[in-house]
Amino acid sequence: MQWSIEADGHRAVIVEVGGVLRGYSANGREILDGFGPDEMSPASAGQILAPWPNRIRDGHYTFEGTSYQLGLTEPDKHNAIHGLTNWSRWKLAEQTGDSVTVEFDLPPQIGYPWSLTLRTRWSVSADGLRSDQEVVNTSDRNAPWGFSVHPYLQLQGVAVDDTLLHVPGRSRVLADARLLPIGAVKVAGTDYDFTEPRRVGSAVLDTTWGDIDHDADGGSAVTIAAPSGDQSVTVWGDENFRWWQVFSGDTLTGERFRRSFAIEPMTCPPDAYRSGRDLIVLEPGQTWRASWGVRSTAA
Repeated sequence: MQWSIEADGHRAVIVEVGGVLRGYSANGREILDGFGPDEMSPASAGQILAPWPNRIRDGHYTFEGTSYQLGLTEPDKHNAIHGLTNWSRWKLAEQTGDSVTVEFDLPPQIGYPWSLTLRTRWSVSADGLRSDQEVVNTSDRNAPWGFSVHPYLQLQGVAVDDTLLHVPGRSRVLADARLLPIGAVKVAGTDYDFTEPRRVGSAVLDTTWGDIDHDADGGSAVTIAAPSGDQSVTVWGDENFRWWQVFSGDTLTGERFRRSFAIEPMTCPPDAYRSGRDLIVLEPGQTWRASWGVRSTAA
């Protein structure tokens, strides 16, 4: 099942499996590097990453004094990756011409014995694409929670190398060969300093930024732009998102190799279930909400 929404020249397609954003265009220009109607989401394209984003080392963590073991969904690196909702069937809750709301009941399971109800409202307007996320802890005890999304964004006719990237993060997470955190360093004066828009060049990015410079409203944004200044795409997140991940697609194969950027607003860094860094604790019955979206410009 797939649902299309449209308004003011903006169009998006959401699919049932994973509640995934499959496509998004503005005035006929493809903003999302999505996938076909009969294709599985490649490389987590458009997926919702919950109840944790990124990776958990060995799939093992301790929460409130109890140890848990998740399935290793990234077996080559011995990690649990990108949560538990991305391959489940979400159901339609509401639909209008310019919006669709989908929901999923996550049952208790081995490694994550809590039940959650997730709802995502996708909408389009002249302002762009917006996603409003809601989750309710329907279990009878505290539950660990983290959230992100995994859209790939592109600029028409602009190579990754030539793209101007702006990331408002003043530090980056150092990662080992399993892409797990081993420390953090300031980015000032380094090849990872994109606090001012700068050409990506040959940089290979699968990088987490922290120490975010937030806007006056508490949110933040990452922008890719053409060197000519005639087009740009901005991914924004509200105050719930304290980390950003940018992936330049270098480990992808075929046509998707280094073709677009995965730009991921995250509530917590990788391996937060183990470190506790910015890990959210949902009390029984608690509702958590966050919003993010995409804006684009074209001359």
